[in-house]
Amino acid sequence: MPTKPTDPSAPSHVLDDPARASLLGTHARFAESVGAVLRYHPDVSIFVSLPPNPGEQDWRDAAKLLGPGGVLPTGGNEPATPPGWEQVMRIAGVQMTGEDFFGAADPDVVRLGAEDVPEMTALVEHANPGPFRPRTVELGTYLGLRHEGRLIAMAGERLHPPGWTEISAVCTHADFRGRGLATRLIHAVAHGIRERGEVPFLHTSAENHTAIRLYEQLGFVLRRRVVFGAYQVPVQYAD
Repeated sequence: MPTKPTDPSAPSHVLDDPARASLLGTHARFAESVGAVLRYHPDVSIFVSLPPNPGEQDWRDAAKLLGPGGVLPTGGNEPATPPGWEQVMRIAGVQMTGEDFFGAADPDVVRLGAEDVPEMTALVEHANPGPFRPRTVELGTYLGLRHEGRLIAMAGERLHPPGWTEISAVCTHADFRGRGLATRLIHAVAHGIRERGEVPFLHTSAENHTAIRLYEQLGFVLRRRVVFGAYQVPVQYAD
C-alpha cells in the first residue's frame, strides 16, 4: 500500500501534494529549499511546493527561492495569496489514479535517455503535453516509439511520491495520431510502475475530454479536481 512521508510539513495524503512528497523522498536529490518551501532544480522540473496552510514567512521564503520576477506554479487547491501575488495562469485539471490498471509490456518501445533529449524536446514542443526541461528525463523511466528511426511518440514517469508514480509527457506526433501509440506507451510505462509494486496516477486538463475518456477506458478513476495555477513574485519581495 502507498505510504505517507513522516515529515510534519507533508500533506495528509501524498497525492494531495505529490511534488512535496516526491521531494521529501525519492526525488530529494533534485530538491532546493528555503525554509519549508521546496522546489525541483529548474533544469529538472517546474514544480514548487509550499507547506500546507502557508503563512507570510512561507510566501517570503518562496519569493526568495524563486527570485525577482519568478513564477510560483501550483497544482492543487488555489492558495490564499498575500497581497501582491498576481495569478498569471489558471487551468482547471483532474487527478486520476489507476489502482486497477496494470498495463502491459510492449516489445517495440525503447527506453529514452539523455542522448534523446533533443528529440524528446522537439516532440514536446510539437505536441505540447506539458512542461519538459533539459533534465526531466532523470525523474524516471521514459519510453518511446520510433518509426524509421524517428521518435514519434513517448511517455514517462514524473512525480514519484511514496507508493505511487505519475505517468506524464504522453504525446504523439500529429502525423502518427489515431494509431493507438499513446495507449501502448501508457500500458508500457504502467507495467514498469506495477513491477516495482507501485500504483500509477496522472494529471490532465479538465478540458482534455479525449484524454480523460482514454484514461477512463484504461481503468483510471477521478481522485480529485485540481487547479494548475501560477503566481508572479511581487516586486516588494525583490532584494
